[in-house]
Amino acid sequence: MNCRPLMGLLLLSSAAVVHASPMIVAHRGGTGDAPENTLTAIGKALDNKADAVWITVQLSKDGVPVLYRPADLKALTNATGPVSSYTAAQLNKLDAGYSFGKPDFLYRNKGNGIPALESVLKKWTDTFFFLDIKSPDAAPDKMAAALEAVLKKTHSIGRTRVYSTDEKYLNALPADIARFASRDATRTALANITMNHQCSIPASEKSDRWYGLELKREVDVVEKFTLGEGHSRAILSWDKEAMDCFRAAGGAHIILFGVNTPEDFQKASELGADGVLVDSPAAFKNRQR
Repeated sequence: MNCRPLMGLLLLSSAAVVHASPMIVAHRGGTGDAPENTLTAIGKALDNKADAVWITVQLSKDGVPVLYRPADLKALTNATGPVSSYTAAQLNKLDAGYSFGKPDFLYRNKGNGIPALESVLKKWTDTFFFLDIKSPDAAPDKMAAALEAVLKKTHSIGRTRVYSTDEKYLNALPADIARFASRDATRTALANITMNHQCSIPASEKSDRWYGLELKREVDVVEKFTLGEGHSRAILSWDKEAMDCFRAAGGAHIILFGVNTPEDFQKASELGADGVLVDSPAAFKNRQR
C-alpha cells in the first residue's frame, strides 16, 4: 500500500511548493515500466515511490468501468475490437501485457488481464488515483453513473479526481465527484497568457481548481486575415507568468504532463507544479524530496 501523506502534499499552498519537489504521478500506472493500466504496472509504480497513480477508464459491454486506453484492443492485447464489445469478466481474461516490451515481450502470458476499476480501488485503499475517461463510445451519463457507483461502493470519492479530454464526460459527473477543469479551457487560458500576455482567469475565482496540461506542447496557431487565414506551428509552454496567473486567486493545483527527463522535472519543480505525470516512476525513484 502507498501510505505516504498524499492529501497533505496536494493541499500545500503555492508559496510552499515553489521550491518543493512535485509529486510523482504514474502515467497509466507507469507505462514506461510495465504494461499500462495493469495491476502489475500500478504495483511497480508504488514500489518505485510514485505518490499517485493516473489510470485510464472505459466502460465494458456490461457497463463496468475497466482500465484500458486505446480505442481498439488490438493495440495492446491479444484481442480485437472495442472494449465495449466485451464483458468485464472477458476483458479480465485477455492478455494486457501482450504487446509490451518489444522484442522480448517479457510480460506475455503473465496473467495481466484488463482490471476492473473496483478491483484496483479495493486493492490499494490508501493510494490517490486520477481517473482519465477515454471511452469513445460510452454515453456520458452512463459513464458518470457507473463511476459514481464504484467510487461510492469503494469509499473512494475522497481519493480520486476525474480528467477527460472530452468535456462532456466531466459535465455529466455528479457534483460530489472531483474533477479537473476542462482541457480546452486550460489550453486557451495558457495560450492567452504565453502568446498575448493576457490573464483570462478571474481574480475573484478562489474556488479549489485543478488543471492538467503538457509542460510544453506544439500547437497550431491560426491567424485571421481579410482574405483568409494563416497557420503556423508554435510551442505552448508553461512559464512563471503562466503559473502566477493561474495561481493569482488561490486555490489552483497544476499537474504538468509529459515530464520524462531530469531537465523537465527540474523546470516543473522551479515553476512550483503540484505534480508531474511521468511514464517511468522508476526513473524518478531517487528524486530529491
